[in-house]
Amino acid sequence: MSAHNDTAAHGAHHHDHHHDDGNHGSLRDYTIGFVLSVILTAIPFWLVMGKVFNDSSTTALVILGFAAVQIVVHMIYFLHMNARSEGGWNMLALIFTIVLVVITLAGSLWVMFHMNANMMPMSIHEMKNMP
Repeated sequence: MSAHNDTAAHGAHHHDHHHDDGNHGSLRDYTIGFVLSVILTAIPFWLVMGKVFNDSSTTALVILGFAAVQIVVHMIYFLHMNARSEGGWNMLALIFTIVLVVITLAGSLWVMFHMNANMMPMSIHEMKNMP
């Protein structure tokens, strides 16, 4: 076997090794993600502890907004998800998951609301007189 054939045979197996497609983040990306995560955690903590809003519903909605933004930050900076990763399959799987979660939550809330609205109110005295 010649030296050329050894090199060609070795080159044929070279492509089997892990190929880095550049989706891994740099130290700068991780630092940005970490700083954003700390800020997006500290602000809601301050909102609750400082009783910034008088209405607890407003506080809850603002915290949910910060939570949604933090999910996006984690997906971009730590999970390295974008429309190009894995040929777009990651994004498609994410959208499918979000649709399923929204349908499940909306359906559950709808059922609970209607069950609460349609249940007959009963006092303790009426319950004692039941057969």
